This record gives sequence, C-alpha cells and structure tokens, in this order.
Amino acid sequence: MKEQWPTPPGEAVIHRDLGIDVVRFACLALVVVSHCMMVSPVLHADGTVTSQNTLGDQHWFEPVIWIFMVMPLFFVTGGTTGLQSWLRLKARGGTGFDFAQIRLLRLVRPAAALLAVMFLGLWAARLLGVDPQVTQLIATGAGMPLWFLAAYLAAQLNIPLLARLHARAPWLTLAALVTLVVAVDCFRGTLPLLAYANLVFLWCAVQQLGFLTADGHLARLPRSGLVGLIVAANLLLGLITGLGLYSGNMLVNLNPPNLCLFLLGVSQAAVLQLFRPGMDWISGIHWVRAVVSAAGRRAMTVYLWHLPLLAAMSGLLLLTDFPKPAAGTAAWWWARPLVLLGVVTLLLPVIAVFGRLEERPTAAVHARGRPAAAVVTAAVVVFIPVADAAFNGLTLALLGGGAACFALAVLLLGRVPERVPVPVVSESGNGEGGALPAGPSSASVEP
Repeated sequence: MKEQWPTPPGEAVIHRDLGIDVVRFACLALVVVSHCMMVSPVLHADGTVTSQNTLGDQHWFEPVIWIFMVMPLFFVTGGTTGLQSWLRLKARGGTGFDFAQIRLLRLVRPAAALLAVMFLGLWAARLLGVDPQVTQLIATGAGMPLWFLAAYLAAQLNIPLLARLHARAPWLTLAALVTLVVAVDCFRGTLPLLAYANLVFLWCAVQQLGFLTADGHLARLPRSGLVGLIVAANLLLGLITGLGLYSGNMLVNLNPPNLCLFLLGVSQAAVLQLFRPGMDWISGIHWVRAVVSAAGRRAMTVYLWHLPLLAAMSGLLLLTDFPKPAAGTAAWWWARPLVLLGVVTLLLPVIAVFGRLEERPTAAVHARGRPAAAVVTAAVVVFIPVADAAFNGLTLALLGGGAACFALAVLLLGRVPERVPVPVVSESGNGEGGALPAGPSSASVEP
C-alpha cells in the first residue's frame, strides 16, 4: 500500500510503501527479541565475568537461524529505500556528496550520543568502584551494533556509484559484486584479515537485490519463478554448508560475512516479493500503520541502544543479590520475557531523550551542501574508531575516542542543504536519472 507524502508545490511526489515499513519493523523487533535470548553474562566462581551466547550455543537453533537471520533483509529493504532516496535527491539537483552527507548525519548523530553517554557513564561507574569487568562487559555490548553501522554506512555511501552501474548493467553489476565475495571467501584462510572486505562487497551485493526489487525486476517474475528462486537459493546454501565449505551456523557466517548471507538475501528478497500482497494488506490496518510509523522514526535509536541497555542491565544485576539462574536452564528461559520487558522499559526514556537526533536536520534558508573534502573527511573520521572496534574490540578508551570522532564528523557535516524544487517527475522511466516506477519502494525512515 502506497501513501503519498505531502510535498511543497512544484516538487516531485514522494511515494511511501508501507508494506516495506512493516517488514523493517518486524526485522527490528525480531533482532531485539533474539538478542534478549542470546546475551547472558556469567559470574564464575573465581570472580571473573564473561558473556555467553546461550541461544547461539544450542544445536537445535542452527536450522532455525536460517529462517530468522534477517540481517540480509535489512540490506535488501535498505537498498530499496536508498535507491529511491538517491534518485529523488538527484532529481532535485543533489550530488553524491550531498547524499553521503545526509546518510552520514542520519546514522552518525544517534551513534555519537550513544558513545558519549556510555563513555561518561562507564567512567562514573569506575570512579564509584564498579568492577572493571562489569564495565568492560557493558562496553562490549555497545560495540556489537557498531559493525552493523559500519557495514550499512559503507553500503549506503556507495549507492550513487552502484545506482549508475545498475542503470547500465544491473545483472553484470550484481555478478561482479558476488564474484568479489567469492574471491574473498577463497582467500580468507590464507589472509584472515581479507575476510573483512566482505563487510563492503557482501552487503553491497545484498543491497543490489533491493535495487532489483525497487525497479521492478523481481515484480516481473511469476509466482512460480519466485518460488523457484527461493528453492534454488536454499538448495545451494544447503549444498555449500553440507559439503563443509561454510558453517551451517548463520551466526558464524555473519561476522565477517560470506556468500551464505548473499544466498539468504536472494531467498528473502524473493519471499518479500512473493508476499507483497499480504504485506500491503497488513500495512493498511490503522493501528499497524501508527505503530510502524512511530517506530520507523526511531529505528536507529532502538537498534543502537538496545544491546548496551541489555548489557548494562545484565551486568549491574551481577552486583546484586537478584536471582541469577544458570544460562540455558528452565528458569533462565522463563526469565527471558522479564528481560525483554526490562529492555523495552529502559528504551522508552532513551527514545524520548535521544530519538529526536534521528529527525532530518533542517537547513537555514540559504544553506549549501558541505565541500566534498569535508564529507570525505567525516566518513574517514567515522570509520577509524569503528574499524578499530571491529578488529580489537571496544574498550572504554575507544568509547571516548569514538565519541569524539563522531562528534567531529557531525561538525564537519553541518546541516543538510536546502532542497531544490523541481517539476514533478514522470514515473515512466527506470534509469538512473529517472523516478522509480510505480511499485515497491519506500522512504519511510530515510532522509
């Protein structure tokens, strides 16, 4: 179901696909719930504290995660909305650097607040005598969402280039990216650090599936073709994992990512297209639209904060006499709904205070885009602490340095330039410079 956004006279009409919004909301909710069932700090008899992935350690969970590993779907929908946002901005006279500026601000502003608050809070905890192991556990919780931020930013910042290649040769562009993914996988045993290149190649390839969804390629397939695509992707996934070329545990395949995540993305993109009518019907329900709209405007805040809050709540409970059932026991499983309720309760005030940072920054009347050098410098400044955290783990010192780098990036980026009015764009074209054709597309939570 599409809903038109109100636009100033003379500007292009923006279409909003509420079905895509529902999918994004469902993915975010599933991530929060699954993390509440995974993270489990353990206090050992010798006084050491470690973190245990209880759910991921269950053998029965390996086939289940094939269904509930929704990270590829995040990038598929991100590709759909990202392509639409780029074409809309380009039609208004915007450049690739304008697009990068908007994307960086949209994601970096809430992340900067998270790192700053955690740095100050954990230093205060240290001064109050909280065990350093507990503060490190909480810092680790903050680091886990940062890999997604880095990968998502890397993919989104490449959208102007990839959109141009997609307009000229969509299948060749996708094939080239998949070839790079496979090449990196082949050499990861010899050069382990090379595997992290797939944080860019793999997620850009999955993002291209969103391009194919946005411009109607998948919509032109019959239902039997979509079902065949789903079956083929899963059969190939079963073959390469069954032969031992890749792990059958999708959590293992997630970081650094590999070809398995692309095959899951193919399957999920086809499933999304297959069930579009159902998604559109669900999105037409009034209360669903209200919930999804409210959550979409604060999605990045929820994603960034839920794991640090979960780690903080779990770590601080270790310092009390509150009952702590052993991980994996029946009592531990029964406590999961209470843990989820606790995280949601903590998220509400955080969203109220920091959620507004996700709002699109408004510009002064005569504001202009930032110089290309400022945008490039901001991107480099953001990726330096994120890469350090990915390779070496997040420490208290890195939290402070990351907060400073992110704040500097926000200052470098300034505010989003004033939009340039253009005549209404026809929806008949499907090239790089035209509007998206009528069909699945969304910009609900995109700037």
